[in-house]
Amino acid sequence: MTRLTAGGEEVRVIRSARRTVAIEITKSGGVVVRAGLHTSERFIRDFVLSHEDWIRDHRARVLARAEAHPEPTPEEEKALRRKAKAVLPGRVAHYAAQMGVSPAAITVTGARTRFGSCSAKNRLSFSFRVMQYSDRAIDYVVVHELAHILHHDHSPAFYAAVAAVLPDWHERAQELKK
Repeated sequence: MTRLTAGGEEVRVIRSARRTVAIEITKSGGVVVRAGLHTSERFIRDFVLSHEDWIRDHRARVLARAEAHPEPTPEEEKALRRKAKAVLPGRVAHYAAQMGVSPAAITVTGARTRFGSCSAKNRLSFSFRVMQYSDRAIDYVVVHELAHILHHDHSPAFYAAVAAVLPDWHERAQELKK
């Protein structure tokens, strides 16, 4: 394939047995295009060119986020894990009582792509990385996961449960995206 660039970055093309074309911005700011085995080079090039503004904007956001929240050193990770294990159980207990729910367990993980999760058996997991954010944002993640005990989806009823506890949940959630 001829050399392809977008937003000042070289584009890596990954071909597989798929029918669609998609653009991905990696955590390091790289640009990846996923395309079908028989997708023409011309179609891929035109697709990338038609999405150059999106690539430039999205890449800038990804790089800004990486700069604002760099990967912690091993020492920083230990400290964040300690903080998570000290803070989260109390926050979970506080909001669980308020919401009338009982999580089966609480664990601290090293997840990179999500701050929290709730299993089908109501086990809550939180990434130690959430501890890099404000108490307001941490409380939002806790309430969000506890609401999944009531509603294992993101339905209007789920968000109503979150809003009943944190009426300003929108602003808190936005902090996690910065």
